[in-house]
Amino acid sequence: MDDPHPPLPPLREVIARYGLGARKALGQHFLLDLNLTGRIARSAPSLTKGTVIEVGPGPGGLTRALLNEGAERVIAVEKDRRCLDALTELAAAYPDRLEVVEGDALTLALEQLGETPRQIVSNLPYNISTALLIGWLKALAENPAAFATLTLMFQKEVAERLTAAPGSRHYGRLTVITQWLCDVRTLFDVPPRAFTPPPKVTSSVVSLEPREEPLAAVTLKSLERVTAAAFGQRRKMLRQSLKSLFEDAVETIEELGLTPTARAEQLSVVDFCKLAQRLDQNRTA
Repeated sequence: MDDPHPPLPPLREVIARYGLGARKALGQHFLLDLNLTGRIARSAPSLTKGTVIEVGPGPGGLTRALLNEGAERVIAVEKDRRCLDALTELAAAYPDRLEVVEGDALTLALEQLGETPRQIVSNLPYNISTALLIGWLKALAENPAAFATLTLMFQKEVAERLTAAPGSRHYGRLTVITQWLCDVRTLFDVPPRAFTPPPKVTSSVVSLEPREEPLAAVTLKSLERVTAAAFGQRRKMLRQSLKSLFEDAVETIEELGLTPTARAEQLSVVDFCKLAQRLDQNRTA
C-alpha cells in the first residue's frame, strides 16, 4: 500500500536527533531495513480490523511499516522514555491511527488494550521475549480469543524451541505449552546485519495462531507442573521424573497408554496433556 502521508525523515536521522542509541540493558536491536519491516508487516494476516499492538517500537521502524501497510489502529507500547518523542512525532503524521503507551509490556494487560480482534506484531526485546510470550500464553489459556494472532521476532534459538517436534533437542516446556494453545510456524529468518547494532545471532519471525480451543481441556497450572517435572530431569525416565506428582507413577503412566521408561522429549504435546488431565482429576477427587 502506498503511503499517502508526507515523507517522514529517515530513521537514522530520527535516531540521531533524539539520541536513540540502542541500549543493551533493554535488549534493543533496531530494525531499520524498510524491506524487512514491510515484510514483517505483510506477514500479519490482516491489519485493517481491530487493533495491532506493537511492543518495543524504539524509533518506530516497524511502526511505520504497519501504518504504511494499512493498519487502521496501532497501539505502540514503549518502556524507553527516550523513544516517546520520536513516536509522538510519528503519531502526529498518522492522526487517530497510532496511540503511544508508555509502559512495561511485562506488567501491562495487552489483552485489554484497544478493540478486538487484537493482534501483536513486534520485534521483541531479546532479553524479555520469552517472559513476554509466557504472559500472553497465560492470557490465551484464560481466553482463547484474547489475541487473534501473534507475529513476533525472536532469536532463532527461541523460535526453534517454539516450533520443535518431539525428539528434537529444542523440544521442551515452552514448546509444549505454546503448541497446546497455538499453531506455530517460522515465517523467515533475519540476519544480524539487518539490525542496528547487529546482534550476535540470527533472528526468526514466527507466526502464532491461537487455536479456537486448546488441544485438550486441561489447566495451565497442571500442564506447567507436569512439564516442569519431566523436563527438569529430562535425562531420567518418566517413572522417575514424575514420582513427585503421582502416588504410583508407573501405574498412572501405563494407564494413560504411555511408556514408563520413555523420557520427556519422546512425549507428544497430547501425551503431556493426558498427564496434566490426570493431575487435574487427582486434585479434584
